[in-house]
Amino acid sequence: MLNLNRDVVVVGAGPSGLTAARELKKAGLTVAVLEARDRVGGRTWTGTVDGAMLEIGGQWVSPDQTVLLELLDELGLQTYPRYREGESMYIGADGVPVRYTGDSFPVDPDTQAEMDKLTALLDGLAAEIGATEPWAHPKARELDTISFHHWLRQHSSNEEACNNIGLFIAGGMLTKPAHAFSALQAVLMAASAGSFSHLTDEDFILDRRVVGGMQQVSLLLAQELGDDVVLNSPVRTINWEPDTEGHRVKVVSDGATVNARFVIMAVPPNLYSRVSFNPPLPRRQHQMHQHQSLGLVIKVHAVYSRPFWRNSGLSGTCFGAGSLVQEVYDNTNFGDTRGTLVGFVSDEKADAVFELGVEERRRAILKSIAGFLGAEALEPEVYYESDWGSEEWTRGAYASSYDLGGLHRYGKDQHAPVGPIYWSSSDLAAEGYQHVDGAVRMGRHTAARILEVARVAVPAGA
Repeated sequence: MLNLNRDVVVVGAGPSGLTAARELKKAGLTVAVLEARDRVGGRTWTGTVDGAMLEIGGQWVSPDQTVLLELLDELGLQTYPRYREGESMYIGADGVPVRYTGDSFPVDPDTQAEMDKLTALLDGLAAEIGATEPWAHPKARELDTISFHHWLRQHSSNEEACNNIGLFIAGGMLTKPAHAFSALQAVLMAASAGSFSHLTDEDFILDRRVVGGMQQVSLLLAQELGDDVVLNSPVRTINWEPDTEGHRVKVVSDGATVNARFVIMAVPPNLYSRVSFNPPLPRRQHQMHQHQSLGLVIKVHAVYSRPFWRNSGLSGTCFGAGSLVQEVYDNTNFGDTRGTLVGFVSDEKADAVFELGVEERRRAILKSIAGFLGAEALEPEVYYESDWGSEEWTRGAYASSYDLGGLHRYGKDQHAPVGPIYWSSSDLAAEGYQHVDGAVRMGRHTAARILEVARVAVPAGA
């Protein structure tokens, strides 16, 4: 058991916690990062499965993620574009696969007009309300007390249009059924990416990948921090009390006890309750955390001897709101001669297939992908399911969101420190919400807040 004295202890060695630790250390404070897992990276994880490199966690970079792009450049990491040449595939309400080109699904004119109308409404609300303080807008309560499912149908009676628009935020981003979160939460999701139109444009939101995998961001940050990162060390207790220089904190984990002045909880909000706080967190915090939860999605990886879909003039991009696998993309690694597809099974559909046995689930998922791309999709050389819902120290994906009515009720307090305890994760970001970019932004923001407070006292580790 290590006994450490530091200025700041960070709980969680994902991109947000490691960024905060790096910024604090550069500014002259001492840090310790305690990570429950045997690796760094949090919800980014690049693994090798049966000889294939897979992005088990988060992977894409979009043009608006400027903070992440700057960090990638600083760390010397290269990016490459997602393969997108050729036609895409769409399965609509009739269940028939259709090839198409361009930005619009091949739907009938009435459905297209309704989709355009709903997109314009969401773009307008995202621009008006913004991502920074959506809970403070005059329309916040109105939008937060109606589900996204019902809001869509309030504005359109075209079911295919509603399902297609809902796909981009419900299954595609929040990974919850559209009836489980509010229209305000949907607007925040859109505003965090710059607009709803950005979420519907896969060439924007899924623009590039990192050569060698996104987890390298965390690996390189951790390498800079060296022995200040302690793995296999889940935090059990945080004790704190006022002190003449601010606060005195004692953090007890499985691998280390750290005496410090500040704590950063750099984990998703659904994990806050895994730690015992003494004194207990305020009532407001207890209530708020019960209204935040992660969604559920299976990220499916299928590796083939060659990218067979390209020979048929297909990009590998597929959409079908009614399909088991709602989205499919060409996810072939940089310089790899093999072909990799990635698909996503979200929310209630994930519930359903998890009731199946392993082989039956595999067959059902591959059959759904083959419905877009043909029978060759049925026989991958490597098949793997990223199931973050079963991860002890994550318990869902991609990020937490509020239940109906929770965002306008609690959002203003989600960043509020409790004594020496601060909160930092992509789940709490404005721009870059639920992406690595948002995690890095939050890490920098949280470090800056602590540095401002720390200036008034002498560092305990000096």
